[in-house]
Amino acid sequence: MPRAPKNVVSMTDETRSQLTAIVQSRSMPQGLTRRAQIVLMFADGIPAVEIGKSLGLSRPTVQKWRDRFVGQGIMGLYEELRPGAPRKIDDERIALLIRQTLEKKPEGTTHWSCRSLAHDTGISKSTVQRMLAAFHIQPHRQKHFKLSTDPFFIEKVRDIVGLYLDPPDKALVLCVDEKSQIQALERTQPLLPLGLGYVEGVTHDYLRHGTTTLFAALDIASGEVITQCKPRHRHQEFLAFLKHLDKQVPEELDLHLIVDNYATHKHPKVKQWLAARPRYHMHYTPTYASWLNQVEIWFNLITQQAIRRGSFRKVKELVANIKRFVKAYNPKAKPFVWTATADSILKKIERLCKYISGTGH
Repeated sequence: MPRAPKNVVSMTDETRSQLTAIVQSRSMPQGLTRRAQIVLMFADGIPAVEIGKSLGLSRPTVQKWRDRFVGQGIMGLYEELRPGAPRKIDDERIALLIRQTLEKKPEGTTHWSCRSLAHDTGISKSTVQRMLAAFHIQPHRQKHFKLSTDPFFIEKVRDIVGLYLDPPDKALVLCVDEKSQIQALERTQPLLPLGLGYVEGVTHDYLRHGTTTLFAALDIASGEVITQCKPRHRHQEFLAFLKHLDKQVPEELDLHLIVDNYATHKHPKVKQWLAARPRYHMHYTPTYASWLNQVEIWFNLITQQAIRRGSFRKVKELVANIKRFVKAYNPKAKPFVWTATADSILKKIERLCKYISGTGH
């Protein structure tokens, strides 16, 4: 009767499935997946010599991980902690470093750097860098914010977020705004093209050739935008853009326009025009809360992809480039996914206010 190979490893179906998952995982360490692969090959009856040749490993190494698995199971495939040199910096010095970074300012400057902390604390720069990274402390960075002072902030947030999460039937929700003073900048020298090993080069100086204002209305349902470029951004231009929208949208649909508190949007002539058209409903964002208007996201896209890195000899070239971008954008447009509820936004504002007032934890 033929005998089974000496090194064959037996395992349950559950263990095999766990080892297979490790081998197929893209997030597991490479060494661990290789060891799991060794054990599975043993379980399939493949001799140690062939496993070593297949994986580019020595026979003792292959045998070592087989024995570890037989003795300890899957946990035996994980590397053991290796002893290292004793720590040179105790917990108290680390705590002092963290407190100094968070609670004090260096003399004569606005924020700490790794070098200044190292000089002040006597800890090496590389150790300071590791400690700050471990505690996710970034003294060299800032985040900008502005709290709204609008007395109707809560009501406006609930109104606009309600439109995003549950838009009304037989209506179009449009986020409307203007990006003013877009400059037609011409670089003084030609661009150096992108190449292998180096990035695109551009001169730091430029010539100004005038400005344009981009009016845009973003449809939150489809992600498409309706745009117009105009030389100025007075109420006359905004009213002309509204008339342009009126022609673009079917008459049977109501229009809910989300706009900011810019004076142009509340001009008496604009209000008079809107009052004569009951299908229009204006929703104003709170003051200092333009982030509630989704068209600001699109403005960032067109700035990064079509305006910032361009070189334009005249305003007409800038306007033509904007139109090309919009023409290419709309056919493949997708709506921005809005997931924040009004309650989650208000809770976040509440936490920020507590931190500012010193009562946060």
